[in-house]
Amino acid sequence: MAIYHLHVKVIGRKSGSSAVASAAYRSGSRLRDERLDRSHDFSAKRGVVHSEVMLPENAPAAWSDRERLWNDVEAFEIRKDAQLAREVEFAIPREMTQAQGIELARDFAQSEFVDRGMIADLNVHWDIAEDGMPKPHAHVMLTMRAVNENGFGPKVRDWNRTQMVERWRERWAELANERLAELDIDARIDHRSLEAQGIALEPQSQIGASAQRIEREGLEAADRAEMHREIARGNGERIIADPSIALDAITHQQSTFTPRDMAKFAHRHSDGIDQFNAVMGAMRGAPDLVELGQDGRGEDRFTTRDMIETEQRLHRAAELMAERERHAVEDADREVALARAEQRGLALSGEQADALAHVTDGRDLGIVVGHAGTGKSAMLGVAREAWEAAGYEVRGVALSGIAAENLESGSGIASRTIASMEHGWGQGRDLLSARDVLVIDEAGMVGTCQLERVLSHAAEAGSKVVLVGDPQQLQAIEAGAAFRSIHERHGGVEIGEVRRQLENWQRDATRDLATGTTGAAIHAYDENGMVHAAPTREDARKNLIDRWDRDRQASPDRSRIILTHTNDEVRALNEGARDRMRVAGDLGEDMRVTVERGARSFASGDRVMFLQNERSLGVKNGTLGTIEHVSQQSMSVRTDDGRNVSFDLKDYNRIDHGYAATIHKAQGMTVDRTHVLATPGMDAHGSYVALSRHRDGMDLHFGRDDFAGQDRLVRTLSRDRAKDMASDYKRADPVQDYAERRGITFRERVAEIVQKLVPEKLRAIFDGLRLPADGAPGHDAVQRPERESASVEARRDSVAPSREIAEDPEAASRIARTEALKRHARAVDAIFSAENADGKAGPDQMRELTDARKAFEDVRPHGWRDAEAAYAKDPNLAREAGSGRVNRAVRALQLETEMRTDPSRRADRFVERWQKLDRTSQHQYQAGDMSGYKSTRAAMGSMAKSLERDPQLESILAGRKQQLGIQFETGRRLGAELAFNHGIGLGRGRGIGL
Repeated sequence: MAIYHLHVKVIGRKSGSSAVASAAYRSGSRLRDERLDRSHDFSAKRGVVHSEVMLPENAPAAWSDRERLWNDVEAFEIRKDAQLAREVEFAIPREMTQAQGIELARDFAQSEFVDRGMIADLNVHWDIAEDGMPKPHAHVMLTMRAVNENGFGPKVRDWNRTQMVERWRERWAELANERLAELDIDARIDHRSLEAQGIALEPQSQIGASAQRIEREGLEAADRAEMHREIARGNGERIIADPSIALDAITHQQSTFTPRDMAKFAHRHSDGIDQFNAVMGAMRGAPDLVELGQDGRGEDRFTTRDMIETEQRLHRAAELMAERERHAVEDADREVALARAEQRGLALSGEQADALAHVTDGRDLGIVVGHAGTGKSAMLGVAREAWEAAGYEVRGVALSGIAAENLESGSGIASRTIASMEHGWGQGRDLLSARDVLVIDEAGMVGTCQLERVLSHAAEAGSKVVLVGDPQQLQAIEAGAAFRSIHERHGGVEIGEVRRQLENWQRDATRDLATGTTGAAIHAYDENGMVHAAPTREDARKNLIDRWDRDRQASPDRSRIILTHTNDEVRALNEGARDRMRVAGDLGEDMRVTVERGARSFASGDRVMFLQNERSLGVKNGTLGTIEHVSQQSMSVRTDDGRNVSFDLKDYNRIDHGYAATIHKAQGMTVDRTHVLATPGMDAHGSYVALSRHRDGMDLHFGRDDFAGQDRLVRTLSRDRAKDMASDYKRADPVQDYAERRGITFRERVAEIVQKLVPEKLRAIFDGLRLPADGAPGHDAVQRPERESASVEARRDSVAPSREIAEDPEAASRIARTEALKRHARAVDAIFSAENADGKAGPDQMRELTDARKAFEDVRPHGWRDAEAAYAKDPNLAREAGSGRVNRAVRALQLETEMRTDPSRRADRFVERWQKLDRTSQHQYQAGDMSGYKSTRAAMGSMAKSLERDPQLESILAGRKQQLGIQFETGRRLGAELAFNHGIGLGRGRGIGL
């Protein structure tokens, strides 16, 4: 399974490193180190399948020799603590062949490093893991100074910026995913941290200290693959202890999954066949796993209780809104709005008029399914006037910025992204009310979880929601097909009469695309001379640019866009189109500037696209415009909606050429003519969007090296990749079926749900039942010493049932620990199960817990404390262990023990948490979120205060002050120094759990 891994580090003398030795190891070669006067020979190293030095323009040709290059670096850097090179290591998708992987690594190194002026020593390793699977990855050693014909210049500080590393991480994911799509490989990677994705696993890009060692005095560097195995092993232990972690991760982008999906995930997050089997077993036995039956291909499908409950909340909210009628519009207001539209020259079709009547009929839920180009926005503009006349406030949202912009420009509804709206809600701003009408455009792209949050809030607030979209267009990035599912349940109105295309046969073609008959649409365009084959993709790209240029010169006032599937092709097409503009004399003087995606040449007359929402400029991700003026410092752009936007490039540099765009950027766009380059990563949803953006005409280009013929083209562009829902499957209520198959009554089902929601209450119970300090007998121990002693003796007798065990002290000890664990778990579970409404357990349960703790303490010191820490996180573990299934509880207990006894791990977590909170507080302050800022700073104060109670952790962190942002020594305790350096007060609470 393709995994994401990209790690950046500096190779320097301070750690005892040699650039020559590092290069020798990574290239698997023998290099002479002139500074150390010795050779480093790693020519016996296996797995190096490609090795080359890539030079930027003007670099001395002699540096293509690896030995010469790194010896010159060593000679130029004279400081004893000099930074010699930067290394970027990244994992190559194992689904690729070696040739494909090498090409991908070279393209990444060229565009991100060499084109920026760095020398890149690229080495691709194609190792084989213990399980026999390929483990491809690349090491790129980079020079840190500017170079020219005369050698090295100054160090380039911009290459050290954190933003640069973030860019490399994002660009590697983009490039790899584009290439995987082109190769028709069903795998994707995600550059975001697992935390950002809501996955409680350690990211595989994190490299520990043992993996950061490199050659010292000729010793071979420690292979970082071992660290990856350690991380995988640790993640496997986490999953075995809590399989819901894995299920949550799998359902992040898909509502249902197959055993193959589970196996792929388990393979990534486990080490060796034994742990793989254990991880699979934990997932298959997870309480949250729900079997749905088989899909249309005969594959078993699964989901989770959380996903089912999310879908149920979604449908309950939709049902509640569909039944309410609180937003009626009077006929007079509707008629006035229609009359005003007719005065502007807008006459609604019969379908549009029906849609208008539907969305203004008073019900709190409106659903409009409209094919591409059917005039949905125009109809919504009329509806807006009617709603506003009736006294309602109309808001618009969409998943992407450009879709929100198109909704606003087409309907006049003030619009923003859903993420922006939800962020405002989180700050207590812009909450919905009963007087609001919320229009959600391109609703088919919104995932189940996000749409559920919006609808639940709207239902509670008494607002009206109108969902507008097309289930056949681009699918949701996150899990689910919520819009399609709501439409199937509640109906709505459909607009099928295409109005965007001017010719009838093109309108028919758009309807074919909308109904899944892609082949008929492509055949129609082919018959009309708009499908163009070429021997290769490069030829197809050239032919497309030729046709685009002829069209541009023949009709300069018409709008047009070039569309394709991948960002790499977008860049190549942008360059080709720009070259034609330059030859024709339609561009001003070039100005070379560095923008977010690297160095670019811009000139007046250039088409540009904005790549990030920026409210202060009034632009969205996808906004198009034409440059009116550009300098090294600033740019002025006239957007396609007629506004002049000026900005300093130091403040906003998320901009690129805008002659071509990805298909994802085009949903909701309308132009006079489109030019489409087909690549193998496309499917029916992307082809529907790409081939329906135009009014006048569309030209589709492809290379026969990608598609042997038009039949293959049609098959690829017809692939249905529609997402599903758990509720799509035959069982009307999978949760009920889940219960019936396990004999769970309704009361037990409620108890399970409650149990899942009370870890804090359970933790509070434990906190109130702590044993007295060692050597200090408690009240109950004083009153019942004889009974307790007898019970201990009885337990000891019970764990030695045979002579063999009695003769094997270790076996007897192991059994005693297991029996103590089970008894303690039963006591904990009994307290939980016996809780009454006011949260009190009975005296018998309390006494048994005290006895069980003492017994556990006798055979494993601190065992009950670690076990209860694990049960507080997952109460289900107590019930499992009490019934004799102790494996998950043992693993969870061991993890808690390791965390308690390994202060270095606690220190790592403290630093990581502190740095995250510090970054968050800075962002909150800059955004003006003072409430969030104060809350975060209070949490930091609590962390600093917690060090007073943990002198061991404080001692370790004393050597990591720089990582904690301590610049001024005060001579006080570390917690006080932290507070002083960050200008915060010490918290009064118990601190943040680390």
